[in-house]
Amino acid sequence: MPSDDVDRAIEQSHFAMSEIVKGNPEPCMVLFSHRDDVSLGNPFGPFARGWPQAVETFTAAAARYQEGEVIAFELIAKHVTDELACTVEVERYRAKVGGSEHLASISLRVTSIFRPEDGIWKLVHRHADPITTPQPTETVIQK
Repeated sequence: MPSDDVDRAIEQSHFAMSEIVKGNPEPCMVLFSHRDDVSLGNPFGPFARGWPQAVETFTAAAARYQEGEVIAFELIAKHVTDELACTVEVERYRAKVGGSEHLASISLRVTSIFRPEDGIWKLVHRHADPITTPQPTETVIQK
């Protein structure tokens, strides 16, 4: 598939995430693969696997945000083959989170993997977490 199709899928993912921070999960319904092997890791909980869990997870994440806006999508790396495409980015937003009345700055370290399905690139895996700065060694120890 042409690489500009991958670029369109990446743009679509940026739009979907800009809607998530506004509280709207609907664009993810189109973006994500609906297959059983789709996976999603977001900052609010463990990984989800399969379409039903992915829907539940991104819908619950969207419910935690209000009035969000994109600050930047910083591309770190992009890899594309005929069968898979991967992006590594830092996503920056401002939004009201968890019922707060105040806008907070949000930075996420994100890896997204796309694959073609029926002629369209779909998001098959997304992992986002808030680790965008060096962390102390102790942060990896579970208590």
